[in-house]
Amino acid sequence: MRNDFIFTSESVTKGHPDKLCDQISDRILDACLAGDVDSKVACEVMATKNLIIVAGEITTKAFINPESIVRSTVKDIGYDDIAKGLDYKSLSVISTLNNQSPDIAQGVVAGIGLNKGQGAGDQGLMFGYATDETDSFMPMPIYCAHMLSKALDDARKEKKIPYLRPDGKTQVSIEYKNNQPKRVHTVVMSAQHEEGVAYSVIKKDLIELAHQTLPKGLLDDNTIFHINPTGKFTIGGPAGDCGLTGRKIAVDTYGGMGRHGGGSFSGKDPSKVDRSATYMARYIAKNIVASGLVKECEVQLSFAIGYDKPISINVNTFGNNSISSSTLKDIISDRFPLTPMGIINDLKLKRPIYQKTSCYGHFGRQSSDFTWENLDKVKFFTREAAQIFGS
Repeated sequence: MRNDFIFTSESVTKGHPDKLCDQISDRILDACLAGDVDSKVACEVMATKNLIIVAGEITTKAFINPESIVRSTVKDIGYDDIAKGLDYKSLSVISTLNNQSPDIAQGVVAGIGLNKGQGAGDQGLMFGYATDETDSFMPMPIYCAHMLSKALDDARKEKKIPYLRPDGKTQVSIEYKNNQPKRVHTVVMSAQHEEGVAYSVIKKDLIELAHQTLPKGLLDDNTIFHINPTGKFTIGGPAGDCGLTGRKIAVDTYGGMGRHGGGSFSGKDPSKVDRSATYMARYIAKNIVASGLVKECEVQLSFAIGYDKPISINVNTFGNNSISSSTLKDIISDRFPLTPMGIINDLKLKRPIYQKTSCYGHFGRQSSDFTWENLDKVKFFTREAAQIFGS
């Protein structure tokens, strides 16, 4: 059992090369779903110096213009000058999109495969996690890292720190005592900036931003700050590092605190259980923790391609003895729709909501579109537990 330890998680800004690709993939997905809710999308993007490649498999009745989507996304992020690492006006776009494989289609389209229901779009294992250490039911390290990444983006767009450019990364190490977050041990912030800005100015501004952003009481005089640790960060974006869709899976989930099945999310329509079943697992875990039955919960679901029921369900309460994992598993199995179609319908996933998921994590943010963050099953779990324990 964990007790006293330091745990670290990272996040990235909207202009990070990998996050740029995630946003393009999800914006293409949204465009497909806006015109055809039954679109099947697996869209991958690669970004390098002034070149973006869009690839993958899409079957849709919607009309989409990948090049237009690429350029508008790049512009919205703030890449409007090649000196920043990318320019939406002059970049080259290569699109090599194909139709979904018919072998996959017969597993995910109801009525045409061996299993007549809508089956899972792939095999795989998916995890959902929640903890009561923050109001968002997210681990404190990734919660803080996302706060800093968003603060960097906001400071750039609002010109509060006018020399910032789009690329950036944050990292926060939290010191735990008796399994509870007590203080920020170390903060790392790497922020792309214009040429000619003194390092001392950048360091001062970013430390001040961290103090304005992070939860009160966690920073102290002993907190360590590493600001642009190499001393300079002017070459950024795809000019400094090639970007790919789906390469920030720990950033997208729980910062490493909860386990991950390995599948990424962005650019995938909800028939892909990599995405939809992970959302459902988070929904279940969050409502269990919010009910007060346990302080920490991890739910695992697994699927086989073409089959419409989970192969396995596992619940981990990390040694909590108030209610058994097997009891929770029985409640989940009986009461939650865990087929791919059931998940899609219950969480209302056939909507163009996905670009907004692609930055600052898919979990822990309240939005009417993020149905998997709703706490509408809390009373359900407390009621079921009361019946079990006869109270």
